[in-house]
Amino acid sequence: MNRNKAANVMLDTMPRLLRAHAAAGLALVAAACLLAPVGAGAADLPTYTVVAKDGRFIPDTLNVPAGVRFKIVVRNQGRDAIEFESLQLRKEKVLAPGAESFVVIAPLKPGEYEFFDEFHPNTGRTRIVVK
Repeated sequence: MNRNKAANVMLDTMPRLLRAHAAAGLALVAAACLLAPVGAGAADLPTYTVVAKDGRFIPDTLNVPAGVRFKIVVRNQGRDAIEFESLQLRKEKVLAPGAESFVVIAPLKPGEYEFFDEFHPNTGRTRIVVK
């Protein structure tokens, strides 16, 4: 085989080899991502439940430990929509009657944090006491 023909064969083979190596590399990266440990998801967090009914939140106080990420499940068992909101924590959820949702709260410092129902501001209140 002459030198030009050998060079052409080599040039034709290079892109196929590069594609094969790139595909193998991507497969390894994808496998590593799938098998890598993942941080605690919302399902693994300490969970507290608040029920909204007749313009009130039950319970009116949640006691949680300081420095721990947690989840609050909110269930609207009332006949009206609610808005579970905290200005301090910058969280809000609007729930239709019969709906359920949750909010995840980052670790908090000791203190008290309020949630209220913007649609029932006089009666719909609960607080988180962090110790």
